[in-house]
Amino acid sequence: MTATVPDARPPGRRERKKQRTRESLVDAAFALFAEKGFDATTVEEIADAVDVSSRTFFRYFASKEDVALTFQDEQLRAVLTILAERPADEPIMTALRHTVVQVARACESGELGFTPERFECLISMTADSPALSAGSLEHAQRKQLLLTEVIAARMGLDPATDLRPHVVAAASLGAFRTAAEALHNPRLGYPSLADAADAAFAVLENDLNTR
Repeated sequence: MTATVPDARPPGRRERKKQRTRESLVDAAFALFAEKGFDATTVEEIADAVDVSSRTFFRYFASKEDVALTFQDEQLRAVLTILAERPADEPIMTALRHTVVQVARACESGELGFTPERFECLISMTADSPALSAGSLEHAQRKQLLLTEVIAARMGLDPATDLRPHVVAAASLGAFRTAAEALHNPRLGYPSLADAADAAFAVLENDLNTR
């Protein structure tokens, strides 16, 4: 099999225009989400705000849930990058705990391309909207396979024959989701996503910390 060499050339005019349109749709969507709420905002309103058609919108996103959850792709990329930099001999759940807490802090400080205000808007909308919450879960499940493969490689296991990396990946995604939900439970008292994630992964660390 011949490896594909990445194209190092800068994107052309057409690609830059497409990227600007995509970014404009995300900006318009979140402005409307903040103003009207997620459920009350329509695809047509998002498209109109950018002066494009709904048909153009659907060239970039499958739904308004897809727009809202585009940030989850950035989160996953950050998780995979940071996890790869953790010490190779670090137990898997310890590595994931440090990784997720670092990503959560980056989210809250605006280091992953979303402002802290936009990130808080996403967290609040996901908690308040059943449709977006369901979309978030489906989005995470689609990413679980990739996370499982990365975890399996780190653990030196074959995911085709060993259940452990699947359990670790599913538990990690569940812990992060639980941490986000915990922010909206005043009785739990977590001041930030990073603190809630640290606590959630501490629970997993005690039971799943195998190498």
